[in-house]
Amino acid sequence: MARIVSARVIVTCPGRNFVTLKIETSDGVAGIGDATLNGRELAVAAYLREHVIPLLIGRDAHRIEDVWNYLYKGAYWRRGPVTMSAIAAVDMALWDIKGKIAGLPLYQLLGGACREGCMVYGHANGKDIEETIDNALHYQEQGYKAIRLQSGVPGLAATYGVSKDKYFYEPADAALPTESLWSTEKYLRSVPPLFEKAREALGWDVHLLHDIHHRCTPIEAGRLGKDLEQYRPFWLEDATPAENQSAFRLIRQHTTAPLAVGEVFNTIWDAKQLIEEQLIDYIRMTVVHGGGITHLRRVASLAEIYQIRTGCHGATDLSPICMAAALHFGLAVPNFGIQEYMRHTAETDAVFPHAYSFAEGMMHPGEAPGLGVELDEELAAKHEYKPAYLPVARLEDGTMFSW
Repeated sequence: MARIVSARVIVTCPGRNFVTLKIETSDGVAGIGDATLNGRELAVAAYLREHVIPLLIGRDAHRIEDVWNYLYKGAYWRRGPVTMSAIAAVDMALWDIKGKIAGLPLYQLLGGACREGCMVYGHANGKDIEETIDNALHYQEQGYKAIRLQSGVPGLAATYGVSKDKYFYEPADAALPTESLWSTEKYLRSVPPLFEKAREALGWDVHLLHDIHHRCTPIEAGRLGKDLEQYRPFWLEDATPAENQSAFRLIRQHTTAPLAVGEVFNTIWDAKQLIEEQLIDYIRMTVVHGGGITHLRRVASLAEIYQIRTGCHGATDLSPICMAAALHFGLAVPNFGIQEYMRHTAETDAVFPHAYSFAEGMMHPGEAPGLGVELDEELAAKHEYKPAYLPVARLEDGTMFSW
């Protein structure tokens, strides 16, 4: 039996904020889990320190399923991003410990590899279509088989997904939220020309993706999907806010463009109707915000029945620990679809040295025992937490809108 003897929260900011939980056992094995919630990091850190860690001491680290249910059902106040991110951190750390004790990479404990690697997509963006296409061509040259396209919208000063740095996009950019103006009408006119030029420049052997970022009504999303069908998009992401899961029925009535959603989901209940009614094609829940590997496996199993595949969120607001967990999960899950991949900065990689790698458009978690990620605590301590909020958006008349 490997008893949990200590657990600590480490907050660090090597270019952006990350929250890490480190659990140590009686036999000297340590595991780490990601607990980062972009813009609300300290809420999860406090939840772990004050409410979760005291419950872990003395428990058997091998009883992952029991610990998960203890933290979920035992809290009574279930779900929500803070609670589920905290549970996910514990879950990842315990899987990391189990893998290290077994001497096996985590994907082997999940049943072994279902594929040679996980296809990933990169983020091509620019202030206009020409700059976005140039960036996309660079990704194609690096071997990416799938590329997300985001471009500036004429008439708008700022657009989601377009950054100054083309590889290290971090939207949480200020101590208090910055505000931008938005026009869905201008946006809807800008996307079809982007895809038209992309197909001309990139050809048809590369998958093209696009993120709407919750900014359309269902009928607007249906219209956009219909306009883009001729360019065969791999998916349209977050077409409309998904709190109302049935809203996707209306989109389905108007387009055959594949739909992906779920990066802000926390439990299987957020996706139950979407999956059971086959209103989406890809479920994008993350390991950290979706309650860990234990819970995400349940979501994937439900989705598999309905031929829905995974497409886990993988932006830089998830630490390399979560990226590793997503890759182990993706390598082992039967209905894997694609994995988002935003490269971390050299600063971040130094704090979180890892075994995963990229080659020929795919990633592999590596063969190191457990998750294959370590935390350099001495280096992490040199990067102090910095308050950073995600932006907010308003319509051009000043109405508050979904960012």
